[in-house]
Amino acid sequence: MKSVTVFTAVTAAVVVAATLGGAPRPAAALEDVDLVLNWVPTADHSPYYYARAQGWYEAAGIDLAIETGKGSGVSAQRVGAGVSDFGIADMATALLAKSKGANLTALMVIYANSPQGFYWLKSTGINGPADFPGHKIGNPPSDASRVMWPAFAQKVGIAPDAVSFVNVSPQAKMASLKSGAIDVTTDFYNEHDLKVRQFGDDLGFVAWRDVGINPYGNAIIVNADYMAKNPAVVKAFTEVSQKAFAACVADVDPCLKALLDAASGLDEANQRDQWMRVKELMRDPTTTGVALGAFDDARLRADYEMVKTYFEIEQPFDIETAYTNDYLSTDIKMPAE
Repeated sequence: MKSVTVFTAVTAAVVVAATLGGAPRPAAALEDVDLVLNWVPTADHSPYYYARAQGWYEAAGIDLAIETGKGSGVSAQRVGAGVSDFGIADMATALLAKSKGANLTALMVIYANSPQGFYWLKSTGINGPADFPGHKIGNPPSDASRVMWPAFAQKVGIAPDAVSFVNVSPQAKMASLKSGAIDVTTDFYNEHDLKVRQFGDDLGFVAWRDVGINPYGNAIIVNADYMAKNPAVVKAFTEVSQKAFAACVADVDPCLKALLDAASGLDEANQRDQWMRVKELMRDPTTTGVALGAFDDARLRADYEMVKTYFEIEQPFDIETAYTNDYLSTDIKMPAE
């Protein structure tokens, strides 16, 4: 028997109401709260839309506005400057922003495992990273995988300068791979199934986490001053979000409906596939054993050292100031499978 707590929609609604003493608060008592996403809405954002559609944030005294993002760097800057109260950002990006003066704290990890991976076509003669030398890797100039390439190359035992990089927009990655303009590309694991459908058995793939490079990915961050001044609101927002993720893990159907109702142009089948991959990324010993969304201090310290090695840390800081698990409920854990 699994020693985990999985919330259905009904259970989570009851818990939220109980936490807040019963009935939803009147509109006049609601706190305006802004959440800026890391990118356009996709499956990994569906829990926020679901909880909002179900009235859970409102029951917690929160009037939540969700803004489309333009990358983790932008969301980290906005939250760090206090323009947005909460945001979603890749943890390495958030740590880098904090070193540049962004006043932020991470509250809950979504991707407990790195979503980064390399893709290629086996028909090119590439069977794995050992065959990357002499080939072209295509991705955007600022892509985290390109910046972190020396770490990956060292881990798999090849020279960092053994490959050449080609500038390719995110939208052109697959077309460029198919046309032969590039030999290898990088992408998040979320859309793995799209690539499998397009390339079938010819698709080659290696995840960074499978070669021993596994920094934390996307996380919920908050402006540190806002957190200090509004601890009750931060706790309510974090716990509702945590419960929403647990509910969507238990049954994604209503969560995808809320996402599709709020964001146009999304394909339901693709988003469903994405969510299945997101669940894999959410699961690690800390999220299954401590709390869904909990950080491990040792892992974060290793991530900080990695950021120091491959990025420019302008103002060193104590990693304990960059995150907290204090606002999470330990009653909610990620299922072990």
